[in-house]
Amino acid sequence: MARFEFVTDWHFEAPIEAVFDALTDSLRWPEWWPGLVDVEQREPGDEGGIGRVQRFVWKSHLGYYLSFDIRITRVCEPCLIEGVADGDVAGIGRWRLCEESGGTRVHYLWQVRTVRPWMSLLAGVARPLVVWNHHAMMRGGQKGLARHLGGAKAQPADEMESVPSRGRW
Repeated sequence: MARFEFVTDWHFEAPIEAVFDALTDSLRWPEWWPGLVDVEQREPGDEGGIGRVQRFVWKSHLGYYLSFDIRITRVCEPCLIEGVADGDVAGIGRWRLCEESGGTRVHYLWQVRTVRPWMSLLAGVARPLVVWNHHAMMRGGQKGLARHLGGAKAQPADEMESVPSRGRW
């Protein structure tokens, strides 16, 4: 199994509440996030979203598809959304939001391991392409979210980085 840890930072000239609302409304992400083919509600969760399960299907820039469920484990409105992934990849995703510089800073952590054998093989021989693909997908998400927020200006996503796996996390 290949392990990946990705860190992405976005900044939008938009109120934190608007950004938080867009991120928690993931059933609508395919409307603005290129590469996200489908999001399907599996379980509704409680009033705050805890326990909600949704299936995400992504088509990568490299042509392969990823399908995984995300179960929401923590929500602190309007600054934190955390979930556990299970499917083609398994691990955690965490959105942290804070008000900054007249807008909203979004920090995303995605710590996953591949589950399917072909993905582990691909990651082993083509890791730089997998990393490039992730960042390209995130840049598309940033641009799409900026449009979705009514044309909110977004800082260039050049802060995106991948962090080499550190074994356990």
